[in-house]
Amino acid sequence: MARQELLMLFVSIAVVLFGSVCGRIPNMLRGRPKGGMLGAPANPGNINLPPDMWFTQKLDHFNEADTRTWQQKYSLNDTFHTPGGPVFIMLGGEGPANAIWLVEGAWITYAAKFGAFCLQLEHRYYGKSHPTPDMSTKNLEYLSSEQALMDAAVFIQYVKMKFNLTDNKFVTFGGSYSGSLSGWFREKYPHLVDGAVATSAPVFAKVNFLEYLGVVRDSLGTTGSTCNQNIAVAIVKFSNMMAIPAKRGMLEKLFRLCDPIDHYNAPDVANLYSTLAGNFEGIVQYNKDNRAFEGAVDTKVTIDTLCEIMSNESLGCEVHRYAAVNSLLLDTYSQKCLDYKYSSMINDLKKTDWNSTAAEGGRQWMYQTCVEFGWYQSSDLSDQPFGQHFPLSFSVQQCADIFGSKFTKSFIQDSVEKTNTNYGGYGLKVTNVVFPNGSIDPWHKMGITKNLSSLAPAVFINGTAHCANMYPPSPNDSEQLVQARTFIMGQISDWIKK
Repeated sequence: MARQELLMLFVSIAVVLFGSVCGRIPNMLRGRPKGGMLGAPANPGNINLPPDMWFTQKLDHFNEADTRTWQQKYSLNDTFHTPGGPVFIMLGGEGPANAIWLVEGAWITYAAKFGAFCLQLEHRYYGKSHPTPDMSTKNLEYLSSEQALMDAAVFIQYVKMKFNLTDNKFVTFGGSYSGSLSGWFREKYPHLVDGAVATSAPVFAKVNFLEYLGVVRDSLGTTGSTCNQNIAVAIVKFSNMMAIPAKRGMLEKLFRLCDPIDHYNAPDVANLYSTLAGNFEGIVQYNKDNRAFEGAVDTKVTIDTLCEIMSNESLGCEVHRYAAVNSLLLDTYSQKCLDYKYSSMINDLKKTDWNSTAAEGGRQWMYQTCVEFGWYQSSDLSDQPFGQHFPLSFSVQQCADIFGSKFTKSFIQDSVEKTNTNYGGYGLKVTNVVFPNGSIDPWHKMGITKNLSSLAPAVFINGTAHCANMYPPSPNDSEQLVQARTFIMGQISDWIKK
């Protein structure tokens, strides 16, 4: 492949994964790309989408003395519905609820087959669903998975009465964090839902998610041994140059940094290493699956292409190739330089206004990781190519710097343990739930990849990435992915039988 063609391919993948939104908040923040972990699909043919609808929801479901309410967004598609047919509900996650999902995706294929009434419920604090006047730390007290699950429970009761669906079977759907919610909803409210699809669902909360980079390493390794080796060499050379004042100036130019490197500013240095690793994390997490559905310019960009860049000697030595990746991303966002300063990132994430860059979802997701889940993609795993330059302490410090001094490591650990006690972690007790995961996706390490029981099966799909089974079928789908969608359809059929 010619150098220019390779560069153009890389620009295409950057546009798809990260969009045109730019700012100081990293494109990958704790495993979450801007827009949310369930990709925002394109609108094929600019078709008309269902309008936003609104439902009056309680602010605090667990305090009867608090009577405050807010308006939660939902939308629906009843074009497939037949009398007595099931009700499908896609639960929102850590991003805006995109109405394109009501006309596209594997679940719409299922809806057409089973005559389902389809609804999508946006998660509180994300998208247009604003329960409080701002996102101050005090107001974020009402942002939790438990509140979101109760939102869904109250919403289902409302839907049953409003649309005369009291005798119909209900099935929830979700991908990534919303996949966790889908499975947990069936666990907590089995009287309200008859089955659940929990795609790419991390169900085990863990403070130090060091396995994440292990899967990134393994996924890059599917192209051969040189990709990880070249990244590791690039990191070593980068680190050696960082230690020499004259060489730091070279790095500043090579990586187009907005500010000079202060080698003694540990948070800045960690944030720089983490941001550059994030360029690779985002590509691995989503890889090649459903790229056309997500609006890609080129549907053939894969991990193979990324590793070809790292092995392309015409781009220079390994550290130059690492820098070329960064430059292409900067150009994609029309950014002149990389703002890697830790203080800049923290200041953005401390913004509380709904019109701020943080309101896209970065601040809210950061808060949820600090009070419920952890899932910090640290560099603490020794056998991975990105070095050990952004340890767990780096992520913990962000919680304290953004939300307050009480957010210590022990506070976060206690919160994570509470989450696992509440839901069960890997040992959650559920029936009528299916757990699809892809081997390329780093999040599968926090999910269910082996059957919990015959009534709670896992579907582990080799070669696929995050939420792949949720997207529309493609001629390029692997046989395992095709079989996974068929299996899920069979599970739904069993759940909704009278």
